[in-house]
Amino acid sequence: MLDVTSLSKQFGQTLVLNNLTFDLPAGQVMAVLGRSGCGKTTLLKILAGLETPDTGEVRMDGQSILSVPPELRQVVYLYQEPLLFPHLNVFENVAFGLRIRKVTNEQVDHQVHELLADLELSNQGKKQPSQLSGGQRQRVSFGRALIIKPRLLLLDEPFGNLDAQTRATMQNLFGRVARQYQMTALFVTHDSREALTVGTSFGYLDQGVMTSYESVSDFVNDPRTGVHAELAFWESVQLRGQKAVSSRIPLP
Repeated sequence: MLDVTSLSKQFGQTLVLNNLTFDLPAGQVMAVLGRSGCGKTTLLKILAGLETPDTGEVRMDGQSILSVPPELRQVVYLYQEPLLFPHLNVFENVAFGLRIRKVTNEQVDHQVHELLADLELSNQGKKQPSQLSGGQRQRVSFGRALIIKPRLLLLDEPFGNLDAQTRATMQNLFGRVARQYQMTALFVTHDSREALTVGTSFGYLDQGVMTSYESVSDFVNDPRTGVHAELAFWESVQLRGQKAVSSRIPLP
């Protein structure tokens, strides 16, 4: 559905994106791993229409979108901060995209209530954003994006500001909702575990160069992703725990 070809972007003397080429089939979530400053956000901004590439092409369903204004691309960009309307309650925040499209009240009620249930927010509809936790606000932000059925969802480390437990919950919820709604999404992160949790395909961005992987094992086996290092860490923690337990067991 999404085809990116030979995409490059330079700011001053700094080459941020260097000849990126990759594709993203419909209904798939591509997790792009990379360190801070590797070009992940610039890539998302180009796809959303907020930046213009120096060279290259971006096509959706075979049609170039580089000359299409951001508001007409049917692309939604989600940031770390869930930018909700503070004067609207949860229900109306999610309903906003339908309201401006003149959808009937009956359809708005049906679609919003259904989506709130899927996002485990059924009891939060009348609350204001200020009354919600960070994870709940991020779910409302997802709901507002999903309700208009975008062609492409762009996520810029959306769970980066959440605590570890809430972040893990949101990763699992996102994976479930992505499958349920057959979302086509590009999810950028610096966390290899998060990438493996949310992604159905994978990329690694380093100094503006994208590496795409044919399989999960290829992604895991690339030492740059850090997956093996993390596995080794947890194995060492488990081994220390086993040794500690055995040292406390009295000899017969």
